[in-house]
Amino acid sequence: MAESGADGEPKREFVVPEKLIKSPMDMELWQMSECYYDLLGFISSMSVALQGTRNSQEVAIPPVVEKLMQALDRLEQLAIETPPIDQPARFGNVAFKSWFQKMQSESMQLVSDALPDTLKDAAKELCVYFVDCFGNPTRIDYGTGHELAFVMFLMCLFKTGAVERKDEVAVGLKLFQKYIILARKLQVTYRMEPAGSHGVWSLDDFQFVPFIWGSAQLAVNSPIEPAQFVEEKWITKYKKELMFVGCIDYIQQVKTGHFAEHSNQLWSISAVPQWSKICTGLIKMYQKEVLSKFPVIQHVYFGSILTLKTVKPGTMLPSPRLGMLPRQQQQRPAPPAVPPPPALPGGDGM
Repeated sequence: MAESGADGEPKREFVVPEKLIKSPMDMELWQMSECYYDLLGFISSMSVALQGTRNSQEVAIPPVVEKLMQALDRLEQLAIETPPIDQPARFGNVAFKSWFQKMQSESMQLVSDALPDTLKDAAKELCVYFVDCFGNPTRIDYGTGHELAFVMFLMCLFKTGAVERKDEVAVGLKLFQKYIILARKLQVTYRMEPAGSHGVWSLDDFQFVPFIWGSAQLAVNSPIEPAQFVEEKWITKYKKELMFVGCIDYIQQVKTGHFAEHSNQLWSISAVPQWSKICTGLIKMYQKEVLSKFPVIQHVYFGSILTLKTVKPGTMLPSPRLGMLPRQQQQRPAPPAVPPPPALPGGDGM
């Protein structure tokens, strides 16, 4: 019989998640699962919450988010203490394996310390997603599947009640953004390979979700038109303030040549007239290019929080309604049309 919690409810039992998508035949199970629907619901809900926000704006940060940001700071410190080594191969610096081992050995403590006392037992379930989100130590690569592991980690925080719906903006602007910056530092420091890159026809070698949430930021009160995000002056001005522009700035740093050649998909997006259309289009593209690919989904973990249970027949797939601020407008003042002056050049916190 399950133990009872303090309120007399059956105590929730957390488990160590497992990989359950074993063959391409299982993909249908995945696309009808609660986890798949919850994931699209989470991405949509965060998109709506992040409309009109700016990265540097002040936002109430709950203790769990604060502690997880400190955990990411700790992992960044470990990267400073684990410099790349001299090796003949240009890519895939083996020092990443050492960093990964250190991260893995500290992760359970870091995750457990961040969780409230009532949820300490969830650490064993959440920790699997956390460890999986920084790249593969064997191949020394990073891709959208690792990013997906972090998005699922964030989903677990909401689904367990460790953070609440009102914390969405703090999670998106502060915790997710900090994770993306750390992931970029690891990519550059250890010259990580892109995992499963589609080359010039993919959106980006490493990330996808910051483009979705970054375009959502711009769906309301945007200081730039879609056609302007490739222009140097706007990149310099807004790379710290806008997630989408920060992504473009990073691509410009790590790739050479004309933008239309090395990032053809993004170049074509600049022709779409509305940011809200870009955001909903990117969510559809994410479903097709990431969530429908067996090589990515075979690495996804399922446990008691994110499950492969089939959704009820007739359940509609969530999609965000963008371009207006109904409730949020009453809860917080709209951000200024012009953000504060950018920091000195130095590139996206690198």
